[in-house]
Amino acid sequence: MIKKLVIVFITVFALQAQAQDGSASPYSFYGIGSLKFKGTVENRSMGGLSIFTDSIHVNFRNPSGYAGNNLKVWNNENRPVKFTVGGSSSHLNLKTDDDSQNANSTTFDYMALAVPMGKFGLGFGLVPYTSVGYKLESSNTAGDLDQRYRGQGGLNKAFVGLGYQITPKLGIGVDASYNFGNVQNSALQFRYQDGEPLQYHSKENNRSDLSGINLNFGMNYKTMITKKLQLTTGLTYTPKSTISSENERYFSTVVVDPFTNQELVISSVEADLDTQNLRTTDLTLPTRMSFGAGIGVPQKWFAGAEYTFQKTSEFDNPIFTIGNAEFVDASTIAIGGFYIPDYKSFSSYWKRVVFRAGMRFENTGLEINNQTINEFGMSFGIGLPVGADFFSNANIGFEFGKRGTTKANLIQENFMNLQISLSLNDRWFNKRKYN
Repeated sequence: MIKKLVIVFITVFALQAQAQDGSASPYSFYGIGSLKFKGTVENRSMGGLSIFTDSIHVNFRNPSGYAGNNLKVWNNENRPVKFTVGGSSSHLNLKTDDDSQNANSTTFDYMALAVPMGKFGLGFGLVPYTSVGYKLESSNTAGDLDQRYRGQGGLNKAFVGLGYQITPKLGIGVDASYNFGNVQNSALQFRYQDGEPLQYHSKENNRSDLSGINLNFGMNYKTMITKKLQLTTGLTYTPKSTISSENERYFSTVVVDPFTNQELVISSVEADLDTQNLRTTDLTLPTRMSFGAGIGVPQKWFAGAEYTFQKTSEFDNPIFTIGNAEFVDASTIAIGGFYIPDYKSFSSYWKRVVFRAGMRFENTGLEINNQTINEFGMSFGIGLPVGADFFSNANIGFEFGKRGTTKANLIQENFMNLQISLSLNDRWFNKRKYN
């Protein structure tokens, strides 16, 4: 187990060392960024399904999966402790009516541990939840003013959860998450006269430091409807919560080097947010609920569908509002599953490989210029058994799709995502047979 953890930490370090901004999407300009976490690589390779739980994968979108589902080949003293870590690399093609550009980002996505304890199970981990990373420019029709927008940061979740297996068929669970992070954005007004840039320009810098707690409840139910066929259902509910935002804003006069594009601050003054009651504000994290069902043959194949509803219209950020954008209720439909040729095969490695596929249709809850920002994705993935007992696995997922539209002077993102994770399982707390 120690060797496995060493490999994990080296992997995490490598992902973080090479990571760029967590997002390259211009739509991360709005709110507190684009939703970064959409499940583990195993979830995302099945279109984002979170209803399936088993004994060798951590599913921290549904905390009811922390307990139960133990491998029958191990006795009650040798339950598998599950550890998972994942990262992804994204390639974006940003398209407008008259231009097209590419952008890339590589990020650490999650790290979590689940420890079964009888009918109970404990889970905890770290997840980058939203991400901000954009560079945008706009010009007025007169050609004497350019505006350059930059943003970075995002919201992270450190969570701890508890699951309980009420019966062999029914499990429940709850996660408590501490949300923390910051969002930084700037707007530079770059002025021209007679086609030449002026020497001095105005810049606004904003920073919001975020913190707060929210809960997530989950339930799963499994039952055999025939001798071979199993029905699986899942439900999650996240109530509305608030997080605190400590805000600051500065106005600066800057000089921009026309060759290097570097900015030199000449003077700066802090805005008086106290008199505007904006020094400390509350941001609403909206209500979220998902439910789904699927059927399959245990350890052979599974197919299911899931619907997620998020009351994004509850979101409010009083420190930073955009006139042409608003938040409406969001929804996602996910369809997917997996297939294992023969998980017990000892003659063929590839018969033990898990093949996954899925798709999703998403209304992101963002409307800009009266246009709904929708997202579509198709995903594929494999789970490669590793280790002496083959209960650990390396997971590789690939997703492609699009977000947004070129209508109303907006941007369409065509994306390709490569995701990699390790899901490690080992028998801890073994009783020694010999001293």
